[in-house]
Amino acid sequence: MLPDITVFGEYTYLVTELMWGTVALVLLAYAGAWWAAARTVLVLYPFALAWDWYTLTVGVFEIPLRTGVELLGVPLEEHIFMLLVPAMVVGAHESLRKLRGPAGTEQSSDTGREAGKRA
Repeated sequence: MLPDITVFGEYTYLVTELMWGTVALVLLAYAGAWWAAARTVLVLYPFALAWDWYTLTVGVFEIPLRTGVELLGVPLEEHIFMLLVPAMVVGAHESLRKLRGPAGTEQSSDTGREAGKRA
């Protein structure tokens, strides 16, 4: 049986994002991929915002366990989600790259610049 996290009421979505956000931050710190994540978020955020606004407006989905705070017609929690997902993907990808490294050795944590020098 899964734990009932709805005990957080209107903060349930926010609490889960804070938990997963911590994981994303740890991955980004380990990989040293802050700039890669920031660039990715900046590119994807406008598209994600437009998509979320549209799907919420037409009623594709509903988020019942949220704070009710909205920015630009989109719940605060969804804005956090749009930052969190690409950051976690970049953090996981770059952490795996760092763990793998060339020929099994650890790679530099400055992934963007170092990769460009090797190419």
